[in-house]
Order: sequence, then structure tokens, then C-alpha cells
Amino acid sequence: MSEPQEIVAVDKSDLVGIVAELFAENYRLVQIGCSTLPDAYELTYSFDREYRFKNLRFTVVEGEEVPSISVIYPGAFLYENEIHDLFGVVITHIAVDYRGTLYRTALSTPFSVSNVKLPEPPKQKSSAPAVKAETTSGPADTPVNQE
Repeated sequence: MSEPQEIVAVDKSDLVGIVAELFAENYRLVQIGCSTLPDAYELTYSFDREYRFKNLRFTVVEGEEVPSISVIYPGAFLYENEIHDLFGVVITHIAVDYRGTLYRTALSTPFSVSNVKLPEPPKQKSSAPAVKAETTSGPADTPVNQE
């Protein structure tokens, strides 16, 4: 059995207001995720109530600020510090702000746009006619025993 999921595209300026409404409707915060895109970050805030997921999603570019929701969901501070430390996304007004020291990593912001090299999409096959391969009954340099 799978749970129904709704993905809602939101503007980051509306994030705190929408999250406050979800809190008032007894949604629980499930996770905050971040993905690196070629020139931006996609943030997804997932909430659940009665086995129904609601995901709020928006995109930000490098250096753009995102408001914290930790004043509404106090546990969000861990997700927000993690996203800041690993991706370099600037999150403002985090209730407990580790200021880049939640994780010790060999590389500062290892998943940031500038550090992640995304693979090139596969190239389309050309429309050149296929070449028929020749078949042989055995290896060309195998000696034949004749007695």
C-alpha cells in the first residue's frame, strides 16, 4: 500500500506562512531535503497527516536566502543546519544555528553547485544506417588440423 503524495510548488517568500497553516492543521514535519541542480538547489519540505504526504517544493540559486521554519517546527533546525553545511544554502533565523559547524567535512559545502559536477545527459543516437557485422565460424588465426 502506498501513501498518497501531493507536491505543491511554492514561492519561498510564502514558505513560513504555508508551514504555519500546516502546523495549525496538525501536520507533522517529516523531512527537509535538498538536491543540487545544474545552477540551483531544489528544496522539498515534506509533511504528513493521517498518512497523506504534502511536499512543498521550490528552487533557489546560490547565495539566495531561505527563511527558517524552526520557529514553527523546532526540530527543523537540524535539517536546516545540515542543508547549510552540506549545500551552502543560506537559511536565515535558524532557532539553533551552528553557523557551519554541524558537520566536519574535508570539503566545505561538498554538495554545492560549485562542487558537484553533474553528469552530461546521454547523447541521442545518430540516425546513420546500421552497418551489418560479418560473422565467422571461428577465430581467424586458429590452425586447422588436417590429417
